[in-house]
Amino acid sequence: MENTLGDFLRSRRARILPEEVGLPSHGRRRVQGLRREEVAQLAGVSVDYYVRLEQGRGGSASDAVLDAVARVLRLDEVETAHLRSLARPPKAPAGTATGRGRARQQVRPGTRLMLDLMTGVPAFVLGRRMEVLAWNALGEAVNGFSTRPDGGADGPPNQARHAFLDPAAREYYRQWDAVAAETVSYLRRDAGLHPDDPVLSALVGELSVRSEEFGRLWADHLVREKTHGGKLVRHPLVGDLDFGYETLGVNGSPDQLLVVYTAPVGSPTAQKLALLASWTAPAGTADSAGPSGVSEAS
Repeated sequence: MENTLGDFLRSRRARILPEEVGLPSHGRRRVQGLRREEVAQLAGVSVDYYVRLEQGRGGSASDAVLDAVARVLRLDEVETAHLRSLARPPKAPAGTATGRGRARQQVRPGTRLMLDLMTGVPAFVLGRRMEVLAWNALGEAVNGFSTRPDGGADGPPNQARHAFLDPAAREYYRQWDAVAAETVSYLRRDAGLHPDDPVLSALVGELSVRSEEFGRLWADHLVREKTHGGKLVRHPLVGDLDFGYETLGVNGSPDQLLVVYTAPVGSPTAQKLALLASWTAPAGTADSAGPSGVSEAS
């Protein structure tokens, strides 16, 4: 999986015009944005050292150097954390995905019970590689996780596959372009945190081959956290739903997020959710996997 420090740094300096940082822009320039020597000058490091940094030969770069480069390239907090992950790749703890296979992601019974008790809102647990590990009854009613074709032969539903490879997603997401960009930027962050994950590498390769849009967005090197936002969907049964969403980290499971869709009390979306809840409540406890989702293996 291509995810090098040099590619990220080149993409970030390409978006900054020389005049934006007080440098002359006249004359013939062979690169878009800042040159490497200009970044080095502004960051207070030697040109040779910065070149080696872009080439992945910078050794263990100090926080001071990385912070200076981040300041010059105008990186936000998430991008700065991504820069540090690329410059000093984290070591995979025991039991996680390596070149030999994939890790098991498990949702604790208490987390599953919490999902089931959240009867008034759609909610699900998002794990590594945007895999949906568990959901509640309304999460199923809104998203149809159990019937989607994006899980692969032996894995759970995957939000990235759904967004880019399922033709129904372009009708389901009323702002598909925004969802696509958010999905890729979140996967890019995951790749920086887990550079040696062969399953993620395979997923990125599959999406790059099968989706031109994914390949274009992946090449932009955008990186974002999934914290909160809006999700506008077109449900096949109840029509348009306008959600906000909030994500909460699952303590003790650092790679898992609890995603909750919200709607103001009394809003048209809240009324439609109540209708969906009345339709799905009897079936919510009948599935052998439980309303909170799929198998624990991923």
